[in-house]
Amino acid sequence: MRKKILFIGGSLNQTKMMYQVAAHLQDYDCWFTPYYGDGLVQTAAENGLLDFTILGGSHMQATKIFFETRQVQVDYKGERNRYDLVVTCSDLIVPRNIRHLPIVLVQEGMVTPENIVYHIVRSLGLPRYLGNTSMTGLSHAYVRFCVASEGFKTLFVRKGIAAQKIEVTGIPNFDNLGEYAANDFPHRDFVLGATSCLRESGQFENRRAFIEKVLDVAAGRPVIFKLHPNENHRRATQEIARFASGSIVLDSGNINPMIANCSAMVTKFSSVLLVALGMGKQVYSDIEPAIAETLRPLQNGGTSAHRIAGICREYV
Repeated sequence: MRKKILFIGGSLNQTKMMYQVAAHLQDYDCWFTPYYGDGLVQTAAENGLLDFTILGGSHMQATKIFFETRQVQVDYKGERNRYDLVVTCSDLIVPRNIRHLPIVLVQEGMVTPENIVYHIVRSLGLPRYLGNTSMTGLSHAYVRFCVASEGFKTLFVRKGIAAQKIEVTGIPNFDNLGEYAANDFPHRDFVLGATSCLRESGQFENRRAFIEKVLDVAAGRPVIFKLHPNENHRRATQEIARFASGSIVLDSGNINPMIANCSAMVTKFSSVLLVALGMGKQVYSDIEPAIAETLRPLQNGGTSAHRIAGICREYV
């Protein structure tokens, strides 16, 4: 019998990463599951109380549709089979049924800054998911951690992760950004404001200040706002109409061609920051520019998934 590998999805970005890695491991028996947890957390998710997270809601639905479209083997919560390896993009929750298995962790994208919540969660030993993606890697439950760049390796080592467990592979979806240079997005030479869904996930954001920052950076140049897929589009559109009248507002579409065509981008700290950095764009965010530059994702022509698959083979 072929050895079995369980790939744990999450957001659509995470799920697509897992699918790309699995494509290089077809000589194994590959199975997929949406993100899941244990105990009260899983109960809350199954009752719709965590629909704003990757445990449910639009994230779960998008992942299920992706699985159906690609016709992959699905084993929800990994309960059907006995696995030899687990591959995941998040260790904020490490379910009990995989803790005894070798786990390969793949960086999902940008990580949130180490704010006061991060320090409280670490100092009090609270569940990692309370600290959002700033807690990525701190389970130490994996055998290898595949990251986007040397800058991220330095960041994670500073957090206390053993350097020998971290492998700079580049990460799928962020390792071949030059492919977006040729596109049919109709606008050029504008300033792009990429909004966030902080408020929808219970965090604070001064949206007026963000809009004004975009206008300040633009200094009279055309402005386009791309709304985050998971935020309240009606509210966001009304806010932009009030404080940045005349700006173009887009609530759908692939943001990567937009970034490729813009002169500069303003965002908070979402993973679109990595896209802009990888394209060599001028970026304004909540992260110090000098630090952001060190995080520029490795561009290797889209071979990260193959490199990560090679690491997986070492542990199956």
